[in-house]
Formats: sequence, C-alpha cells, structure tokens
Amino acid sequence: MPESNLDLIASVILVLVKIGVFFAVFMLILAYITLVERRFLGFFQERYGPNRVGWQGLLQPIADGIKMFMKEEITVSGANKAVYILAPIVFVAAALMTFVVIPFGDVIWPATMEIGGRVYNFTLANANRGVIADVNVAVLVIFAISSIAIYGLIMAGWGSNNKYSLLGGVRASAVMISYELAAALAIIGIIMTTGSMSLMDIVIHQKGYWFGVIPKWFCFKQPLAFVLFLIAIFAETGRTPFDFTECENEIVAGYQTEYSSMKFALFYLAEYGHILAASALMVTFFFGGWQGPFVDAPVLKYFLPIIYFCIKTSIVVFFFIWVRATYPRFRYDLLMKLGWKFLLPATLVNILITPVLMKIFGDL
Repeated sequence: MPESNLDLIASVILVLVKIGVFFAVFMLILAYITLVERRFLGFFQERYGPNRVGWQGLLQPIADGIKMFMKEEITVSGANKAVYILAPIVFVAAALMTFVVIPFGDVIWPATMEIGGRVYNFTLANANRGVIADVNVAVLVIFAISSIAIYGLIMAGWGSNNKYSLLGGVRASAVMISYELAAALAIIGIIMTTGSMSLMDIVIHQKGYWFGVIPKWFCFKQPLAFVLFLIAIFAETGRTPFDFTECENEIVAGYQTEYSSMKFALFYLAEYGHILAASALMVTFFFGGWQGPFVDAPVLKYFLPIIYFCIKTSIVVFFFIWVRATYPRFRYDLLMKLGWKFLLPATLVNILITPVLMKIFGDL
C-alpha cells in the first residue's frame, strides 16, 4: 500500500478517535450541566439544590437518566408519529453537529509520529488540529445547522397534535428566525476584520496583546457586536428572559408538552447542548477561543489550549445560569420589538461603522 494511503488511514483513525472522545465527553458534560444549574439556582434563590444522591448530589444526573429510561413511553393518539418521533432526534443532532467546526485547540497531536518503526504524517484532513472539520466557510455551516434546530421544534409542535405544543413551536420559530438574523449580522463585522469565515482563522486573528496586557479579543474590537450577539444567542437558545417556547403560565411546556420518557430527555439534553454550543461560539468569536498565555510552549501546546477553551466556555455557561436566576421573562410583543426594531438596526449600524474604523485605525 502506498505510504500516502497509510498516512490518510492513520489520519482518518485519529479523526474518528477525536469524534468518539468528543461525543463521550460532550454527553457527560451535558448531564452535569443540569446538576450545576440546579445547584447554582438553589444558591441564588436561597434554597437547597439536589444534594442527596451521591456526595453533594454528584450522582443525580445518573439517577435522572435511569428515571427517564424507566418512565412509560407514550405516543399521543392523533399524533403524526413519524414527525413526532423524528423531532427530538433532529433537535439533538443540530446541537451535536455545531461542534464539528468549533476549534477547541490549535495543535493537539504531533504532526508526525513513529509507530511500529514507521513515521506517520497526521496533518492530512487536519487530523492533528484541535477541530474535527476545519472548513473555510464554518460561519455559514454554523448558521445552517442552527436553522435545522428550528425544524426540530416546529416538528415537535406540529406532530404532537396539541394546540399548546403547536403554539410553542410557532413561537420558537418566530423567535429563532428573528434573532438568528441579528446574530448572523452581528458576526459580519468580525468577518470583515479577519477576512475569513473559518473559525480557526478568527481565533488566530485574536492572538496577541495590547500594551502587553489587554488581549486582542473581539469583545474589545467589536463591543457593539459582542452585546448584540450575546442578546441574540439568549433568544436563540430559548433561555430566560426569552423562554417563550415553554412558557408554563400560558402554553404549559410548549413544544415538548406531549413528550415523555427518553424523548423528553432528548429535548432536555438538546436544550443544554445548544447552551453549550452557544457558549463555545461566544468564546470563539469574542474571547479568543483557545488563546491564552504559553499556548505555544513546546509541551503545553498540546493540552493548555483545550484547558483555556473549557474554562472560558464554563464561564459563559455560568453566565447563562446567572441570568436565568436573575431576570424575569419578557412580554412576547416586547421580545419581537427588541429583535426587529433594535437589534436588527443596531447590527446594520455596526456593519457600516466597521470599515470606517478599519480605515482609520487599521488592523489593531
């Protein structure tokens, strides 16, 4: 077999290993984000969170998973069964697919390595890089995948044959379409500055410091885009104060009212999957991604960027929880006005002023 084919096979195996490790870690993190949120909400609201199953409640996610498996699986009469069953699968798949193009490190594996007396080249298909698929239009891929998530919610509302569920699905689609437009336009300034839609290029562009102290992150370069994107992703993920997709005092649990057992658990996990994906995107676009001190050190470069990325993402996830514990829900009409009458014009203003500032100050 030609040596180039052996290198390709070795690179494909390494990519499959990355996918397997990522999936296992991703599902574990999602399970424990639910516990972290419940404990923090208990702290903010001066009450106990789950603290009985295992030490300080550490086994609570496992107990919840067993409970969901043992609950009765129900498909409501009159439901469109194909759409009803497919909806949670589509919603979970969209959350998982987002991470395919998000870089969590620069180089996580040596470019070449000797195995069995032969030197293998792992640079094919970017197998040694800290990203599963480094595509040059990753920003478009992200927003295409987020559009798929909308279909999952609409399918759940329509397939359940329940008016409250349908209303929740319609609300979800209206909110996501409105705020996805604002989120996409907020990123235009970053694309104009970097000249690339590759998330890896966007992270690399944020390398360095001003005056040796202030990192060159886009939250400082594009402060207006940062605020607008932050608001938009809260609405995109359906989190407080924009959680109209499951407004219990109006439409019960919205699109997931008629779901039980593991189908309900899939929606629950997908919600936190979208929160984790939104936090990772916020870190990638505005907080330097995996950039940090000593990321180019000879040995540290293989694992330190991943640690920086995980710490930054955890901080943003905590911010999601903090906002949920602090702010009440908007009125629905105010939510739509905010999206169309404030966020959309503000993103267009940011697009207009970005080239002017680039002409005046250059690439800072």
